[in-house]
Amino acid sequence: MIEALGDPAIRVTERPLDLAVRAHDASHYLLHPRAVAIPDDADQVATVMAACHRLGLPLTFRSGGTSLSGQALSDSVLVDTRTGFGAVEILDDGNRVRVQPGVTVRAVNARLASYRRRLGPDPASEVACTLGGVLANNSSGMQCGTEQNSYATVESMVLVLPSGTVVDSAAPDADRRLAALEPALHAGLLRIRDAIRADVEAAATLQRLFSIKNTMGYGLNAFLDVDDPVDILVKLMIGSEGTLGFVASAVLRTVPVQPKAATGLLVLPDLEIASALVPQVLATGVATAELLDAVSLRVAATDPSCPDTIRRLDVGTKAALLVELQGDTDQELDADIAAADAVFGQLPLENPAALTRDAGDRAALWRIRKGLFSAVAGARPSGTNALLEDVAVPVDRLGELSTGLVDLFDRHDYEAPVIFGHARDGNLHFLLNEHFGDRQRLRRYQNFTEDMVDLVLGLDGTLKAEHGTGRIMAPFLERQYGAGLTRVMHELKTLIDPAGILNPGTLISTEPDGWLQNLKTAEPVEAEVDRCVECGFCEPVCPSRSLTLTPRQRIVARREIAAAEQRGDVDHADGLRADHDYEVLDTCAVDGLCATACPVLINTGSLVSRLRAEETPRAVQRAWAVAADHWSPVTRLASTGLTAASHVPGIAAAASRVGRRVVDHELLPEYDAGLPRGGRPRTKITAPQGDPELVEGPTAPKIPEPVEGPAAVWFASCLGSMFGSAAAEAFGQLCRRAGVELRTPDDLDGLCCGLPWKSKGLHDGQDRMRRRVRAALDSATDGGRLPVIVEASSCAEGLQVSVEDAGFRVIDALDFVAQQVLPRLRVTGRLDRIVVHPTCATTALGSTDSLVRLAEAVAEEVIVPTSWGCCGFAGDRGLLQPELTAAATAPEAAEVAALPPASAYVSSNRTCEIGLTRATGQQYQHVLEIVERLTRV
Repeated sequence: MIEALGDPAIRVTERPLDLAVRAHDASHYLLHPRAVAIPDDADQVATVMAACHRLGLPLTFRSGGTSLSGQALSDSVLVDTRTGFGAVEILDDGNRVRVQPGVTVRAVNARLASYRRRLGPDPASEVACTLGGVLANNSSGMQCGTEQNSYATVESMVLVLPSGTVVDSAAPDADRRLAALEPALHAGLLRIRDAIRADVEAAATLQRLFSIKNTMGYGLNAFLDVDDPVDILVKLMIGSEGTLGFVASAVLRTVPVQPKAATGLLVLPDLEIASALVPQVLATGVATAELLDAVSLRVAATDPSCPDTIRRLDVGTKAALLVELQGDTDQELDADIAAADAVFGQLPLENPAALTRDAGDRAALWRIRKGLFSAVAGARPSGTNALLEDVAVPVDRLGELSTGLVDLFDRHDYEAPVIFGHARDGNLHFLLNEHFGDRQRLRRYQNFTEDMVDLVLGLDGTLKAEHGTGRIMAPFLERQYGAGLTRVMHELKTLIDPAGILNPGTLISTEPDGWLQNLKTAEPVEAEVDRCVECGFCEPVCPSRSLTLTPRQRIVARREIAAAEQRGDVDHADGLRADHDYEVLDTCAVDGLCATACPVLINTGSLVSRLRAEETPRAVQRAWAVAADHWSPVTRLASTGLTAASHVPGIAAAASRVGRRVVDHELLPEYDAGLPRGGRPRTKITAPQGDPELVEGPTAPKIPEPVEGPAAVWFASCLGSMFGSAAAEAFGQLCRRAGVELRTPDDLDGLCCGLPWKSKGLHDGQDRMRRRVRAALDSATDGGRLPVIVEASSCAEGLQVSVEDAGFRVIDALDFVAQQVLPRLRVTGRLDRIVVHPTCATTALGSTDSLVRLAEAVAEEVIVPTSWGCCGFAGDRGLLQPELTAAATAPEAAEVAALPPASAYVSSNRTCEIGLTRATGQQYQHVLEIVERLTRV
């Protein structure tokens, strides 16, 4: 295939680790590709497809890998359509948007937010699922129904046919061009259209099945809804699961965002009652009605961010409906709430129907719902697979479906199954845990599925509502559509893909037991790995995602190595290990941002830290342990080295590059001229902060009445000492100016938050530093009475983790200044525009709002790039593996370059500021430096 491509620009990999980590998706199926192609544009996709067509090689497109039904797998050629297809273009003031398949739903909606518009499809996996999958599966979600899904909102697309023909349906002569380039296809679509329209019974069946959510088989309703073959082809591509062609880009109509919303949880006695009452609840005009059974509620209560509404609930057999009302104005929402409350008051609720408008409370409720599949699946017994199915019935038959499913679970002896879903659409999801390595249990699963098919079809339902037919339901196509319409689907597949090279075995299949083949097993490996359900929620936030691996792929690599070892395949295990250290360990930022996106709270960085510790030589462990006891001279040495290098930057950079050719990159940093001079030692505060003599310079303001006694303990970061930051000085000045007294721990210059040891898994040194820090803080905080403030966000997070079980309160200086210092100051100047870079630490600490609020206090306009993410500098990664920072910052740097020039570029962490300065060419600094300058009098 590589030879047949004839284009060296098209990347193709056969490296064992690449094939292994890309074999897995969120489904319970597993196929291993023989090669992965990574095209950059539609023409390269056409070249790959044409080459595979000539060679008879099957190929499958993969983007986000969140599909649950096995439709993104291949044992031949897997085509990565995420890496090179991430463009978004806003059209007509946000009323339309052009998207490529590699961009996520959340990323598109972030771009549309300022226009008060969003995409119609709103899947719960929006953080990770890409538009390629949304279009290929006709994914819907919690409130889009059938009125705002991809099929309803698609306007045009650029698509690539299996022959390599590229079609732009928006072109004025698109239909004539299709007829000229693909005459047999054009004529065949007309023939099928006329045959379906002439068959009254077939047309009625299609209208009935597509009046509710239905992603089973091809969207033959296209032949009823549009006339021209090119328009029929566009509609057919929606939900075709990559079996008919490739959608290189699509233009979608957007829908308005109603700015006012109120969300609440209606708790009802049991699932049957909750399901039966859905029509009454929908009559109130709620935009959403999400059903949660008792098991869902119990699992949700284990999430640390779970709202008290659920945490304090005595669940028993109860069920709930998560509802939301939306409006354009407060008055409109008030009226809707009043009308809904009147209805809710007549229901047998187990709790008051309290609808909240608080953004934080609403976000917590939706986090529970959106992460429910992964959370439930993550709690499954070790060694089992989680199967998530989705079906739909007319809403008035939802109660029958719920009770029928419960009866089936009992009959087939499934323990703790879960039912939840989009009740407003009659669309239920149910989750089972199954062990496919056990033949008896596999037979149980087979029998259950057969019975479930009978139940759903007996209620005039559809076997796939929004997850796509995939492999799991392909053999049941005829059961839902009948022989005639199923023959039409086979005819359509042959017409468009005569060689059958696109995604064989998916959506349309001739193997009656195909759904029982290639099932994924999940043998125990290690704690973090065993909990992972491979949902991919972690991937969009990972700084190494475009360089090496994502958290999901790092976990998959561990699984694949363990599986190879268990079956005795030493050669394959060695092949996977060949690239393991760099891909899995060295290029992980260990920033923990993955845990903030993971529904089961897996911090892959913690796994990597442990693995690093296992591979770190004992001599290095001892050296870092000694460093923990002599941290002040270590930071002085680093600072002196940076200052010395700054005098001869060219020589220093060349010397570091030469040295790294012979020394492990993990031991010798790379110097570049963009690094700052070293900083000064941290100074212990010895005088009262309200003393005017401590405020230097002619602009010193009149000191406000000081706060009585020390307000906090200041744990100044050693980052400023090493990398020459003015943030510490700015923080001190702000507190002095506000009359806020601080104190510092003894031996401050020898203390550290512990991150340098934690990220490397250097436990001896970490434990030594932790003991020293805790002793110093115990004295300085009066046994925990005073909070501890850190002006570098990553150090605040590191210190919080290090002392979280010792009773100390650690606060990011962003929050402290925003809440206690800034209100005591007068802003004396404002900038036109500030660009803000949040960090992984402000995300974990919840201090991003304060970062933005401080910028807003001193600027007319504040811009947070929608593509911001972890910079990947990660303490020393930006020096040891600078390519990680370059890859991590590339999307944000491109967005910043396209913005109007700003008066300042800010963040809240010295190494992040260095990384962003290096990437964008703009000088980033700590936001407190700007606030200090603009509050002088």
